[in-house]
Amino acid sequence: MKILISNDDGFQAPGIVALYEALKDLGEVEVIAPEHNNSAKSNALTLHSPLYVHRAANGFRYVNGTPADCVHIALTGLLGYRPDLVVSGINNGANMGDDTIYSGTVGAAMEGYLFGVPAIAFSQTEKGWHHLDAAAAKARELVQQMGQHGLHGQNDGRPWLLNVNIPNRPLADIKPMKVCRLGRRHLAEPVITQTSPRGETMYWIGAAGAAKDDAEGTDFHATFQGHVSLTPLQVDLTDHDHLRYWAQTAAALNGSGA
Repeated sequence: MKILISNDDGFQAPGIVALYEALKDLGEVEVIAPEHNNSAKSNALTLHSPLYVHRAANGFRYVNGTPADCVHIALTGLLGYRPDLVVSGINNGANMGDDTIYSGTVGAAMEGYLFGVPAIAFSQTEKGWHHLDAAAAKARELVQQMGQHGLHGQNDGRPWLLNVNIPNRPLADIKPMKVCRLGRRHLAEPVITQTSPRGETMYWIGAAGAAKDDAEGTDFHATFQGHVSLTPLQVDLTDHDHLRYWAQTAAALNGSGA
């Protein structure tokens, strides 16, 4: 397999180093990741300033841009070939429920998916890198199994996008993988205000809220029970269930304006 690895915590983060070490003998593996931490950058692309690529002493390439930037330029010319798989992570903390909207880890994987390449985003459920070796082993296990079964696309030839969260536990204590839907979080904590040395008010985004929908079948529930959660994602944001309602509403609005 040809595997492209990226992340949002930066090329020096323990998670991406562990992921590379776990996957490096499974095929031709390249790392192209952000120079600095780019958490919560989602799918952002840098359009109004140049991007530069440098190579670190360990062979990783790093970019002065976002996670999506890294995968985008890799797939549009930097690599010179099309990888079989894009892998993002291992993230320092969970990407479950609403997190996936904001996540740079998911954003990097989604960029590969948008280019037609199957992609996986890996995260640990808690910050701090505890039991990172176990998370890397689980990531390797999944990627290796995908390769052995030739699962580089769905039956109809389309790529897939998987969001995987791994509990911070010793390898022997991690329970089997469960396929889950995304849960939901409560509203974020209030904004934090501080006064700068110049007397100006500074605002810091508050912490993510607690789980709101963590019922059985969700990623929150599975990981809380010690399972690896696997959630297939899609990009289509269309509210298909309510298309007819909005068509009727639009017709009424158009009629009232005639």
